[in-house]
Amino acid sequence: MKNTWLGFALIVVCTALAWVCGQAFVSYKPLAIPVVEQNYIDCKTGLSQNDQALIGYVPVKGMAKRFANQLCQNNVVSKQYGRVVVYFGSSMAEQIEFIAKGVADVILAKDVVVSAFKVKETYNYKPLVSFKQYSAYLISLREKPILSKNYLLDKRIGLLDYPTSRSGHILPMQQFKALGLDVDNMNIVYGNTHSELREMLMAGNVDIISSYWQEKDKAHFTEQYITPFAQNIDGTKWYFKMSENNTALACALQNEIVKDAQENQSGYFSSPSTYWQCDSAPFHFLGEDVHHD
Repeated sequence: MKNTWLGFALIVVCTALAWVCGQAFVSYKPLAIPVVEQNYIDCKTGLSQNDQALIGYVPVKGMAKRFANQLCQNNVVSKQYGRVVVYFGSSMAEQIEFIAKGVADVILAKDVVVSAFKVKETYNYKPLVSFKQYSAYLISLREKPILSKNYLLDKRIGLLDYPTSRSGHILPMQQFKALGLDVDNMNIVYGNTHSELREMLMAGNVDIISSYWQEKDKAHFTEQYITPFAQNIDGTKWYFKMSENNTALACALQNEIVKDAQENQSGYFSSPSTYWQCDSAPFHFLGEDVHHD
């Protein structure tokens, strides 16, 4: 009798577990947007009854916050979307997730990523804004940095904390390895922005930083104490997914990006070139090789 009840209990438990697993399987839906640990800025536009969201992706939080707020207040965006969600992250893998799967409607991305995954052909991503080529420098306060293993070995070096930055992370890391340095044993101090790197150098918290050089740097640093180690670096571009012939939205996005670059950015980010004719309707794409400053 005892064995009979035990067998009956086991059948009930197994049946219940099978039902729960079946319900979980039926209710499971794959996520359309990659999981990035809540790294996003979300805001509502004036068209609150529309539940569609305009999705953006940028490298840093400050840019995401400004861009989301600008777009939520934009008249064209408000007519088409109820929400704006701008994700931010320094991981190249995340950037690839957003653009290779066509998740992002607007994204600041490297040309190498766009070309590698052929998203222009697959999702009709078109450039909105590009930035000029630039050079990467090691910058010091009191002497000209030397590109040698012995010189750099004991220096405190400021780099950017996001690995998609070419002048602030990728290229200096490549240079250190080419010189035979073990980056794990170097005294590297990380900052969040190029401006923060400059503040760290002026405060004496680091001996050298890796960044671009801009005209206004002459007010704080000596131009003779900079050492170039990479030249003609292609800047990033803003891309828009033209799933429809939404030229008004393309121009609205381009105008907001240019506005942010002129008001809030420095260095090569402050000199945008545009790809769309947006002065008067009908708006049209000028082409990859016919953009203007």
